[in-house]
Amino acid sequence: MAAELTVHQLSDKHRSTLDQALAAIRSRAYWSPHPEHPKAYGETAPADGLAAFEAVRGTRFDLGQPGTDGWTGGEVSPYGPELGVEYPHVDPDVLLPAMKAGMGAWRDAGPEARALVCIEILARIGARTHEFAHAVMHTSGQAFMMAFQAGGPHAQDRGLEAVAYAYEEQTRVPGQADWSKPQGKKDPLELGKTFTAVPRGISLMIGCNTFPTWNGYPGLFASLATGNAVLVKPHPRAVLPLALTVKTAREVLAEAGFDPNLVALAVERPGEGIAKTLAVRPEIKLIDYTGSTEFGDWLETNARQAQVYTEKAGVNTVVVDSTSNYKGMLSNLAFSLSLYSGQMCTTPQNLLIPREGIQTDAGHKSYDEVVADLAASVGGLLGDDARANALLGALVNPDVKTRLEAAAGLGEVALASREVVNPEFPDAVVRTPVMVKLDAAKADPEAPYLSECFGPVSFAVAVDSTADALELLRRTVREKGAMTVGAYTTSADTERAIEEVCLEESAQLSLNLTGGVYVNQTAAFSDFHGSGGNPAANAALCDGAFVSNRFRMVEIRRQA
Repeated sequence: MAAELTVHQLSDKHRSTLDQALAAIRSRAYWSPHPEHPKAYGETAPADGLAAFEAVRGTRFDLGQPGTDGWTGGEVSPYGPELGVEYPHVDPDVLLPAMKAGMGAWRDAGPEARALVCIEILARIGARTHEFAHAVMHTSGQAFMMAFQAGGPHAQDRGLEAVAYAYEEQTRVPGQADWSKPQGKKDPLELGKTFTAVPRGISLMIGCNTFPTWNGYPGLFASLATGNAVLVKPHPRAVLPLALTVKTAREVLAEAGFDPNLVALAVERPGEGIAKTLAVRPEIKLIDYTGSTEFGDWLETNARQAQVYTEKAGVNTVVVDSTSNYKGMLSNLAFSLSLYSGQMCTTPQNLLIPREGIQTDAGHKSYDEVVADLAASVGGLLGDDARANALLGALVNPDVKTRLEAAAGLGEVALASREVVNPEFPDAVVRTPVMVKLDAAKADPEAPYLSECFGPVSFAVAVDSTADALELLRRTVREKGAMTVGAYTTSADTERAIEEVCLEESAQLSLNLTGGVYVNQTAAFSDFHGSGGNPAANAALCDGAFVSNRFRMVEIRRQA
């Protein structure tokens, strides 16, 4: 296969980006090569991106991959329109051997060439960020600006971060070494040794509905950069963003002289459930999954031939002990509860507030006052429908709406949800968050706050004291997991106690956020998403452990 892109050309183009990414994961400082603002992509980019998205609607998305035995589709935007795209349905018995065939050359290319090819894929995706933003918006229900940022540059950052970690882990060992052991008066024992990073096999990436690119890119690029072929199985309601990704990857691989079948797409027919079938195939050696705890547990139990990386459900908690910026705390929490209608795995759910109230810079505030003031802050933030639509997006599926409506019957409603009309997309289901008051003193093992209620639902839980709040925090993280923990306190002793719980239970903690950084947002190259140390996720995005088990180092010794 003749290469149109040489490693030398890719190095000239992308080596500095790789070096900067390597520096960023070591320093943990802010860095991103992908612009967040839509205007940074050129004057015509918004119109071009929309036109490209519209052009793919109602078409057959042919990837030219082997094993296509039919066509399937059926995505409907949470905003109402049908996408009308048909995707190839595959026969795994044909596709998987074809994917494996190209792995030898991909392995032999080495860590640097693989990293550079991956960065070229990300660069081409980045150039089409406006198109991808519409694809993410109309499959996830995110509002456009969030779809643009989280589905575009932030997802690309996460992919590049995984490439950097993969390169660093593979290059810890030199490619070759001369070995000489002295033998006194005799000639030394001498060997020549080579060390090759060898991929595990075919990697299965099972996509999610809410963040198809942001959650999908780390596993996809971690596996590809470590020499594995990657089969992408999107969520049936969020295929298009990952189909565009696969098409771009296949084009770059072919131009660089590699087999395009190193990356392929597997889309299921309605109700087919091919993830279970594919997950236990002997060719599948790696699995990346984001979604429900039930299926994540099933994968960990049954896909025994594969290394499985899961991000599942958790109960995210904020401990409210005291604050020196009451207004800033309320504003920060209101935004965190509202963003994307709470449909983020990092959105806080349980707000633990002492029933005797808290000390603030605005004086003592009772439990009821804190809850009422927070409800008012959310109401004020979302009082204007245009701003509400821009923050909330649309409910991603009917299950979220069902949970939201049921939540009002779980306790005293402190903040009622209301319907918001989206004038551009009148069929969109847009709802403001609901906040329900509950009491931890009622020792109910089935209490709503002890399980995840995914969506725009939060529980203001009255606790006897901050110490009781920390015990409840510890219990929920240990038993249910948490992707994020937040806390507000002016006490150094309380701060240390909260830190100790999070260190012991492996939960990522944000303290006293009152400005423009929120507990449910993480920055690639600096923040870890999940820890891998509690039931919410068995891996972190992204660290060395996320990539190091995707390859094995094989040594060949030769007599010198």
